[in-house]
Amino acid sequence: MKKFASAGAVFFYILLISIITPAYAANKTTAAAATPKCDPYTHYGCLDSYLGENPFARFFRYYRLELGHASAPADPNAPSSHRVGWPATPETTPPMPFTEWPYGATTSLGVSLPNAVDSPFMTSIANTAPGKWLYDKHIQIYGWVNGGGNISSNSTKPGGNVPMAYMYSPNRLQFDQAVLYVERVPNTVQTDHVDWGFRLSVLYGENYRYTTAYGIMSNQLLVHNDVNGVDFPMVYGELYIPRVAEGLLFRLGRYISIPDIEAQLAPNNYMYSHSMTYSFDNYTNEGLVASLALTKKFIVQLGLVDGTETAVWNLGKRTNNPDPNPLYGSSSFLKDPGAQASVVACLRYTWNDGNDTFYPCMDGINSGEWGYNNLQWYGFTYYHKFNDKWHVSYEIYETHQNNVANINNPIAAAALAAGGAPFSPQSMPFNAPNGAQCNPADLTCTARAIGTVAYINYQFTPLDNLSLRPEFFDDKQGQRTGTKTRYVNFGIGWQHWLSPQIEFRPEIDYDYSMDKPAFNGNSNAGKAPNKNHTLLGAMDLIVHF
Repeated sequence: MKKFASAGAVFFYILLISIITPAYAANKTTAAAATPKCDPYTHYGCLDSYLGENPFARFFRYYRLELGHASAPADPNAPSSHRVGWPATPETTPPMPFTEWPYGATTSLGVSLPNAVDSPFMTSIANTAPGKWLYDKHIQIYGWVNGGGNISSNSTKPGGNVPMAYMYSPNRLQFDQAVLYVERVPNTVQTDHVDWGFRLSVLYGENYRYTTAYGIMSNQLLVHNDVNGVDFPMVYGELYIPRVAEGLLFRLGRYISIPDIEAQLAPNNYMYSHSMTYSFDNYTNEGLVASLALTKKFIVQLGLVDGTETAVWNLGKRTNNPDPNPLYGSSSFLKDPGAQASVVACLRYTWNDGNDTFYPCMDGINSGEWGYNNLQWYGFTYYHKFNDKWHVSYEIYETHQNNVANINNPIAAAALAAGGAPFSPQSMPFNAPNGAQCNPADLTCTARAIGTVAYINYQFTPLDNLSLRPEFFDDKQGQRTGTKTRYVNFGIGWQHWLSPQIEFRPEIDYDYSMDKPAFNGNSNAGKAPNKNHTLLGAMDLIVHF
């Protein structure tokens, strides 16, 4: 609780200072705050007079202005954010976590404009010299703070909710994430000039555990097992070339992996918790991806990356092997055998005027050698909008890694325990990749998992949505979750927005392991799970700035 409060206090202190400082830089005299005299939702031109000149006051008045509304005041002179002939944008935020059906590694083609994020912070500094400079350069600074808690049938602390993720410890409040973006979005609506963009992100909180890439500040998780930590999940640049077919965009850097309904960033999800299907697949990649709109409905993506969740400087890097063995017989081994040149490829087809999208992908494809998270991902997502109230999001995939150390084999288990493998406890004392649970006669085997999940959504007001989440996850060799079993999971969540900036997400989840106990353990403490089921209630709060 103390860490939660301290982290929040520090973050808000920094935020308030960042707001106040431009105010003093722009105005050396103190003026009385302007009194609201109009409704910007009716007469947009009076927005500035409503907000006043003081950035600090503008910041909080903007929150007050948007309360009870499902969108920001609309500028009637704003350019269209939708290219003519492009499939219709299917959803709105609020109450959904996205407007376009999600696809990764690119700024959405045909529907993206610079300076388009509805940000209280950017609004607050709009009339200051720094704010005007940022606007002219099409750069925005924004983010959110997210915290919540859960009540669980598990009792082991920490870690008893595992393999449920993002709330791994039961019966506690936690500071999930404070995220700051600095970005420039390329204009992909226009077709007359080359444009560019970038995003720099920083994340602090418990959720760093699920964005960590091996070699990027990873000692926080893998050596110290810190509850809260810092990560930079997205650091990339983009180049948009409009006159190649319907538009070509290159992204270079670290980015959220291409497939999936869900994402690590809190506002990009229907529910507070995450499905196992999401929790145990690819999270981030580093490399170059090209996204080409062959037509307004058909997009292809092809990329070269360094694997999954591994730093590019791990490529080819070797470390000493203190215990040569039948698994790793030489005096050294690759620090991360999964760090290798890998292929990303996807197709995206949209039809029915944007109401349907099919998105098959393969991600991080290479030799599949057991690595930090060297998952060979093959699957697809599908989205269908029935009407303005109902839609469904569906995902299925198969993942595997090859030559995974078999912890049921005494020789392989001894090699791991003695430090004779890249992910032995001597080099990675916490949260190391699991071995596989296979035929005891085999030193290694291929570890596979199948995940499938659906979100069935009902929007009953412009600020409210209900999501039902059924899921099946089969961890065939136990490498993903630590337990060789099949899981059946059900969740129901309510997304309630007070405004476009403030969202509550209460939910109830039931998770069941079909073949053996998988819950209420702690692998880092050597405590085996002893429950086949978890019943969990949870809620979080997201405040954007």
